[in-house]
Amino acid sequence: MGQIGNFLGIPAIAGESALFQLFGYLQGGWTASWPTVLIGLLVVLIMLFWPKSWGRFVPGSLLGIIVATLVAVVTGWPVPNIGVIPRTILLDDRLTFATIPWGEMNSLLVPALSIAALGAVESLLCGAVGSKMTGIRLQANQELVAQGIGNIIIPFFGGVPATAAIARSSVGIKSGGQTRLVSIIHAVALLAAALLFGSVIALIPMSALAGVLMVTAVRMNEWHSIRFMFSHRFKTGIVTFLITFFATITLDLTQAILIGGIISAGVFINQVANLEIQVHPVDVERMRKRGMDIKTDARYMRVAYLTGPLFFAATNTFNEAFAHEEDVTVLILSMRGVPLIDLSGLEALIDLTEKMHAQGKTLMLAGVHAKVMYTIERAHLDDIIGKENFFWSADRAIMVAEMRHLHLQGIEVPDDVEPAEAPDPMAMPL
Repeated sequence: MGQIGNFLGIPAIAGESALFQLFGYLQGGWTASWPTVLIGLLVVLIMLFWPKSWGRFVPGSLLGIIVATLVAVVTGWPVPNIGVIPRTILLDDRLTFATIPWGEMNSLLVPALSIAALGAVESLLCGAVGSKMTGIRLQANQELVAQGIGNIIIPFFGGVPATAAIARSSVGIKSGGQTRLVSIIHAVALLAAALLFGSVIALIPMSALAGVLMVTAVRMNEWHSIRFMFSHRFKTGIVTFLITFFATITLDLTQAILIGGIISAGVFINQVANLEIQVHPVDVERMRKRGMDIKTDARYMRVAYLTGPLFFAATNTFNEAFAHEEDVTVLILSMRGVPLIDLSGLEALIDLTEKMHAQGKTLMLAGVHAKVMYTIERAHLDDIIGKENFFWSADRAIMVAEMRHLHLQGIEVPDDVEPAEAPDPMAMPL
């Protein structure tokens, strides 16, 4: 949308967003420069029909710009071009240590942090797009540190804060670039061209550059992902896509990404918050068939199988699941399906433990993942529950609970059923 003016050879229509710019163009009152449009169309056609195999040696975008420039020069068409560019890397209007406004740091701090945050979002977005296009994992920390160092240095040369650009990165990838050297070669080539061939670059038509960016904008869209999402009718994905799309054209790209990210995070939390808890009585007959000597009917026991992360969005489900188990004296939580637990999950587990202890009941945990166990130990919850109440399987917990119950009834049990020292859950095979 920002290139329509250059493509048509008319002054760009100002607008707070792409949508308002489009409305401005649709209202009319302007006359296109047909030579300018023809130059832009020439670049578009070359990029669209240039064979991909040839693009490995000569990118279609570069060829289009060269041909368009030659046509403009030979025909003498009055098309806007880049014009005079500086032939130095040290501009007259640049920052120096003497001109740093140290006394205004308090008022500049918040705007500086805002620019840094927006730049980080833009660069990470560009990195994510590039990672998707190339299959190479983005080194986010390296990206942001390099950007920060660059933006600290560039004002001393007369530059302004910069970020990674999706359009230029996509052009590089689409043109066959495969490694991080693309950016270095790109920068060196531009610098050399500006210093050595500034008079030639000045002749490049603005509509030629507009054509390159427009084709790139279309190619940047992940059309296969969009078709897959709509053809399979993934409602949450479609809604998130459309909201982000309209936010992009009515607000700006950075705000749209933040809105889309917040919506995606909300959808994700809603989906993973479905903690499944199935509470069952002990199947005595099944255990006896497996060779386990269960002497009672085990009605005083319940085994709860938990599946899903135990975090803040799932604590209500957790609390409601055990609100009506008054007839139970032993509750065994099989947590083999719980990959993580957060602070809210720990608090819910502590509340359940204290509630059961106050009623003279016992809580046992079985099949606890190593990461979850680490979090439990950091909170010293293993001391509250009792290290002797952690087991590597629910069956083992049932057997120990059975022997303890018989012991309280005055019935002798074999000494080898329950070890004198509770094993370390962190060392247990899950």
